[in-house]
Amino acid sequence: MSRKNSIGSRLFMGLVFFFLYAPILLLIIFSFNEGTSSAVWKGFSLKWYGELFQDRIIMNSVYTTLIVSVIATLVATVAGTLAAIGFYNMRKSIREPLMTINGIPMMNADIVTGVSLCLLFAAAFGAWNGFVSWMEVNYRLTAPRLYQGFGTLLIAHITFNIPYVILSVMPKLKQMDKHLLDAAQDLGCTWMQAFWKVALPEIKPGIVSGMLIAFTMSIDDFVISYFTAGATSSTLAMTIYSMTKKRVSPEINAISTLLFGAVLVLLILVNVLEARQQKQKKYTD
Repeated sequence: MSRKNSIGSRLFMGLVFFFLYAPILLLIIFSFNEGTSSAVWKGFSLKWYGELFQDRIIMNSVYTTLIVSVIATLVATVAGTLAAIGFYNMRKSIREPLMTINGIPMMNADIVTGVSLCLLFAAAFGAWNGFVSWMEVNYRLTAPRLYQGFGTLLIAHITFNIPYVILSVMPKLKQMDKHLLDAAQDLGCTWMQAFWKVALPEIKPGIVSGMLIAFTMSIDDFVISYFTAGATSSTLAMTIYSMTKKRVSPEINAISTLLFGAVLVLLILVNVLEARQQKQKKYTD
């Protein structure tokens, strides 16, 4: 009876993975198709990859995505690491509620976060632009008006990346001996020297893991970017979405394959890093 249950469970899992990854595999295969059809194979070709890199709209969205992802990842990594250190040094009665609040953006639906940030930017910029208009009418003073664009897109990405960094760094801080910094300072190190030479190497794996997760989440985001990018900026995911409204071009297969490959490589790096951390922890224990 247990053997039948085991075979049935494996068959069920096989069907689940088939329905999950068969469409992606089909997309990757037809990205190398000579023709424009997504159902009829007309021969192997790299034509659509060549046309992809010549498409200015797509390439501009790629540049925007990479710039936003890199800057947001760096800022979120620094801010999240400092926030994690601050949480770690707090009393447990204060730290626990704050960590619970930190987990809300990760559990919250992306559309809720995107709409909330969009309304926040609209209200703030509306108030500022109204103040600028009042100054121009009454005092003939002018100031730049604010609109949603690259800046709001970047702020949104930094905002939803910080909780992931905090969640990655906190376990490493808890694993670190609390007396290491005190011992380093007793031996003559300043607080900053103790942090750079003692604490930072201990939590470095968590920082790198959080940075990779933040970059993956940023480069893969669509919903929050859609509500905060405005009319002047467009990420790669937004460009692909706009292309699917008109016609499913084979270029979409090519760019989706590259995007899937990039995310897959980053996830493999994260898993390899976590595996190494577990091995090191096992050896030290």
